[in-house]
Formats: sequence, C-alpha cells, structure tokens
Amino acid sequence: MNKFIKAQISSLVATVVDFGITVFLKEICGLWYLTGTITGTVLGGITNFILNRRWVFCVTFLPPWRQALRYSLVWGGSILLNICFVFLLTSFGHMNYLWSKIITATIIGISFNYLLQKYFVFNSTRENQ
Repeated sequence: MNKFIKAQISSLVATVVDFGITVFLKEICGLWYLTGTITGTVLGGITNFILNRRWVFCVTFLPPWRQALRYSLVWGGSILLNICFVFLLTSFGHMNYLWSKIITATIIGISFNYLLQKYFVFNSTRENQ
C-alpha cells in the first residue's frame, strides 16, 4: 500500500508540474496554448518517471533507458486512453469536460498507470530475467 500511496503522490506532483508549466507558458510568457500544453505534458511525464524510478519503486540500480522506453509506451497508452474516455464521457455521456477529465484521469491513474508501472516499467525482478 505504501508504493501505491507514493505513486499517487508522484502523479499529483507531475500533474502540478504539467499544469503549472502550461499556465506559466500560456498566461505569463504569452506562448500559444498548445506549446504550453505539450511542454507541460512532457515535463510532467519526466517528473513522474524520475519520482517513480527513484522514490516510489526505488530501482535506480537498473539501466534507465530500458525503463524510459517502457515508461514511454505506458505513457503513450495512458494519453490515448485519457483522450478516448474524455471524448466518450463528454460527447456521448453528456458530461462536462472537466468532470470527464477528472473521472477518467482518476480511473486510468489508479488502474492502468499504476499497475503497468509497477509490473512492467519498474519491475526489478523482470529486469533480472
């Protein structure tokens, strides 16, 4: 349960970085909103990877490039799932997009992201095989 709680804290920190960078670049620097969004998403993902590798799953003794490759696959899948479910809940479920995003992010973060990061990305026994 400790890793699960740490993973949720890591995700929250990454979300703050993502949204903080996005808002800073758009509102303070006056950049195009998609530039801010892309930059925020990438920096939030990097933050989550580093925190998970060093603090949540503590697997710094393994080669980072393998973990980064697997993390990228999971992260890409997560982005696609988030887009699809927000679209479905908003367009066909007639939900407000913010509620759709909150519900989707929570479900995908707790299930898909956590499980794949624990058993696929940062699984030290898998690396040693």
